[in-house]
Amino acid sequence: MKLLELTRLALSRLGTNRARAVLTMLGIIIGVGSVVALVNSVEGATSGITGRLAGLGTNLLTVTPGRVTTGFTRGAAGSATTLSLADAGALATIPGVASIAPEVQSSQLVVAGTKNTTTTIIGTTSGYLTVRAYDIWAGAFVTDAAVENGLRVAVLGATTADDLGLDESSIGSQVSIGGLPFQLIGILQPKGSAGGASSDDLVITPISTARNYFVSGTSVRTVAVSVASAAQMDTVQAAIATTLDTRHNVTPTTEDFTIANQAQLINTAASVNDVLTGLLAGIASISLIVGGIGIMNIMLVSVRERTREIGIRKAIGARGRDILAQFLIEALTLSFVGGLIGLVIGVVLTAVIGTIAGWGTHINPAIILLAVGFSLIVGVVFGVWPARQAARLDPITALRYE
Repeated sequence: MKLLELTRLALSRLGTNRARAVLTMLGIIIGVGSVVALVNSVEGATSGITGRLAGLGTNLLTVTPGRVTTGFTRGAAGSATTLSLADAGALATIPGVASIAPEVQSSQLVVAGTKNTTTTIIGTTSGYLTVRAYDIWAGAFVTDAAVENGLRVAVLGATTADDLGLDESSIGSQVSIGGLPFQLIGILQPKGSAGGASSDDLVITPISTARNYFVSGTSVRTVAVSVASAAQMDTVQAAIATTLDTRHNVTPTTEDFTIANQAQLINTAASVNDVLTGLLAGIASISLIVGGIGIMNIMLVSVRERTREIGIRKAIGARGRDILAQFLIEALTLSFVGGLIGLVIGVVLTAVIGTIAGWGTHINPAIILLAVGFSLIVGVVFGVWPARQAARLDPITALRYE
């Protein structure tokens, strides 16, 4: 018999007992749906995390203070006050450094008219815009002159501007930060969130102004460094460590600072993605194997139920390979139809998860082909034995079967 005829016969057979066919395909449906949804969701999450890490800055190296120990209590990383503006100036002279932005931070109440919000105040320099990969939506950014003169000017993040009901027509107006008047000179383009924190809910002022009014001491919280090219990241990181070791009179084993490499974080996220993808795909594949066992079971039952039919077909000239092909095609049809249904469910689940989580719909065609292909392999592997059992039946014995 031709393949098309065998497929039609298989579909008609499955149609005679739809409930049993659906229950048999259930394991395949769950397996394929799980593989597609879980693996695509992990890739979507990793893509979102990688995008957010990349959005933190351009070829970014972040230098933070070390930890401080008071008595017997050891503080967290960043609690020391070992970084200064002078350190930032020294780092700016390192070959390969494109731009640099020292930062101090505070939290203050910001008021505009009748609206107010409490948000993060970041004191920095003009290099912040480049280092942190922000764009100006309206107005201008903090200038070197504003930093040198300690001007009370402010640039708002997109979320903060929305919370205060400000837009491009508000440029030049006055806002109150911590009870002090500041002139609004700019509003940033939105960037979204990174690491669960919004990158748009902030106010940027000159670092000299922030230190005069909001932050005590002479240290800086972070020095963000933008490297000229990705190929120079490791070289510049080593040069920063050497420079700060010399300035702070420490050794590599007693360093009082930490350098976070953006490229390393992105590579780590990719490595985690590979591990999770393999793990979740393996777990979901168990459902496919269970589904294959269900197919084998139901095909063995079908062979027993159709023993007389097999005997009649052999008696009128059907060869063993015809019977083998018939039952194998039925097993393949079960697995293929189940795979298609599972594929649709998996794509829908991927879209729903991506929408709820906020990273959008991410569909990898290779995962779809792999899941459906594996479901067909399951159909072949678990359909061969029942098909061979049917093909080996003796026609005389089969005709006598009750």
